[in-house]
Amino acid sequence: MSESPDMSRRTFVLGTTASVAMSAAGAKTSAGLPAGSTTAGGLADLCNLSAVDAVAHIAQGGLTAERYAQALLARCQSAQALNAFITLQPAQVLADARARDLERLAGSKPGPLFGLPIPVKDSVNTRDYPTSGGTPALRHFHPTKDAPVVSALRSAGALVLGKTNLHELSYGWTSNNLAFGAVHNPYDLSRIPGGSSGGTAAAVAARLAPLGVAEDTEGSIRVPAALCGIAGFRPTTGRYSTEGCVPISPLFDQVGPHARNVADLALFDSVVANDWQKLEAVPLKGLRLGIVRDYWFADLDPEVERLTELAFARLKDAGVQIVETPLPGLAALIDLTTDAVQNHDVRVALPRYLKEYGAGVDFDALVAQASPDIQRLFRSDVLPGGANFVGEPAYAAARDQYLPALRRLYREYFARTNVAAMVFPTTMVAAPRIGEETTVEVRGRPLPFQTVIARNIAPGSTAGIPGLVLPVGLTHSGLPVSIEFDAPAGSDRALLALGLGIERVLGPLPAPQLKAL
Repeated sequence: MSESPDMSRRTFVLGTTASVAMSAAGAKTSAGLPAGSTTAGGLADLCNLSAVDAVAHIAQGGLTAERYAQALLARCQSAQALNAFITLQPAQVLADARARDLERLAGSKPGPLFGLPIPVKDSVNTRDYPTSGGTPALRHFHPTKDAPVVSALRSAGALVLGKTNLHELSYGWTSNNLAFGAVHNPYDLSRIPGGSSGGTAAAVAARLAPLGVAEDTEGSIRVPAALCGIAGFRPTTGRYSTEGCVPISPLFDQVGPHARNVADLALFDSVVANDWQKLEAVPLKGLRLGIVRDYWFADLDPEVERLTELAFARLKDAGVQIVETPLPGLAALIDLTTDAVQNHDVRVALPRYLKEYGAGVDFDALVAQASPDIQRLFRSDVLPGGANFVGEPAYAAARDQYLPALRRLYREYFARTNVAAMVFPTTMVAAPRIGEETTVEVRGRPLPFQTVIARNIAPGSTAGIPGLVLPVGLTHSGLPVSIEFDAPAGSDRALLALGLGIERVLGPLPAPQLKAL
């Protein structure tokens, strides 16, 4: 984690503590904050605020943006063992927060994200922070302007709370980054947080921030959300701009949010998509949800299966109707499209990004400086001569024949079943251990890591449909398990409204205990 040169660790700790103490209020604030909010417990109260509540307190004047930023920064400092950030500049964050406070005092109308510090995945361009993509060749790359998604957040009053760690070049699901260090799961430091957006998920789960920017090509929003026990939303492909983001494939890439509740996801969606239609929680009585057991439910870890079935039982008790049907041909279409498109497109899209944004390095040099695991993967799957190299005829078939067939399969499924969404366990297992990246034992037999992590999430992102991940409980060993709801393309707000209703039944997870950090 890098810091601005004028803010050493000692200055950070002492300065934050002193500033928080000086801003202490002896009684409950007008915004309804608890008294004693500068005690250890009080700081925790601030860090537990949702994005919606934090913005309301700041906009109403009961909490200053600076004071809130100080609380989050103190939490970041205490949780450094997570390695959630590649770049964190406390002085910059505090200066931005003070600027928001001055705007409010001057009478400016607060925006919908006013004063909210938001961590941003370090594959999304920011004008005042480096954008490394988690790879050595871009360690000192400073884009000249924000990505549109960051511009939208800033225009709404948010500020950037640093750049979060990720799986190098977003090419994996562990966030075990050999260049910048592994990100650790807040529920068990020996476990992965998922990837590629592992730093954002770990930060949100550990209460370093209530809302964060992630990015998903094949599960990179949803896998970390699932393994860290938070809410994650991958919108319909194209709903948010991915301009200014380190790319894999323009056909699949999609920015999206991590949060701890659906209301915060919906707030992010409103700001970035400029979609302000009011959301009401969907009544669950008579709601139809679809299950395809022959694909999404095979070979589940027993604890994942147990908690998923308990969640379904709660939903049924609330009046949900479960509709079980097969989806023939799904597995074959995924095999013909998902990897072929990504492994072809990255060698086209990534060089274009490096040139367009003036990264100062070309594709060959970037790969040559990449960590050994990424180099091996690119040599086998991306570069000419590799065992899994995707030539133009195979790519054309994937793009023009099999991908349209997959999307048609989904449209027909939703039309035939009349379900609001299909539901399934997000991953087949809870978080594996760091380094357990080849095989994972499930029910006494080894399964490929890629299968247990990616099998369930690949169809939705390949088809370009919106997906919402919500936690359902902790395993007996204390690891989060989540389920995913995938809905028809373009039904993003309806899916979020569905989530508002469902999370009332499923409930939140207990916060991870960070005392050992």
